[in-house]
Amino acid sequence: MRLGRVSGMMLRFVRRRVPALDLGSALVLVGGWIEVSGRVDAWWVEGLALIAGATGAAILWTGLTGATPDWRE
Repeated sequence: MRLGRVSGMMLRFVRRRVPALDLGSALVLVGGWIEVSGRVDAWWVEGLALIAGATGAAILWTGLTGATPDWRE
């Protein structure tokens, strides 16, 4: 039940373009910085950075292009 609520909150969030662009950019920048800097040697931190970067890229793309409908008429 809680996963559904989190999913719904995320879907409502990405419909707002400016906050989606801000959050997506921040996640991509942080994830990219952790991956490129080489200052972190923990494998799990690099994994979280990849997840954060990919999530940020998806949110950023949705903020740029807008949400598409689930159906075609």
